Amino acid sequence: MSRQDDQESLSKIVGVVVRPLSRHRDERGWLTELWRHDQLPREFWPAMTYLSQTEAGVARGPHEHVDQADYFCFMGPGTFRLHLWDNRMQSTSYERYESFELGEEMPAAVIIPPGVVHAYQNISRGPGWVINCPNRLYRGEGYAEEVDEIRHEDDPQSPFQLGRAR
Repeated sequence: MSRQDDQESLSKIVGVVVRPLSRHRDERGWLTELWRHDQLPREFWPAMTYLSQTEAGVARGPHEHVDQADYFCFMGPGTFRLHLWDNRMQSTSYERYESFELGEEMPAAVIIPPGVVHAYQNISRGPGWVINCPNRLYRGEGYAEEVDEIRHEDDPQSPFQLGRAR
């Protein structure tokens, strides 16, 4: 698939793609393709990749980006509850809230376009890993730019709360 619109998604938020990932197993273990440029629209091609570990019960977010799209891969170890809120006034899915449990038992890749507020919480008993392949460099070339992040988690009055739709 070469266009985002053609990708089957578990999400009903416009532009968000939640796509299960397959583990190809053999006697050596398993292999999973995280992304392929012939299946990912060019606008979402990664500029960098990082791996984060989140402790049990801990959440990251909610926050959103103005220009950056995230491409998260939830593969395990661990299971995460991903929360999404469409905060784009021009979107036909504006104010829609969704959540998904992804990770070890349900490996998935998720494209989150700019303007979609997102958070994830490790709901496992131990540490969990998340890979992100965003389409922008963190703080730009040479770390010379401002961080592209609106941090709703810093606002106790934010309508974006884990487990609660707006």
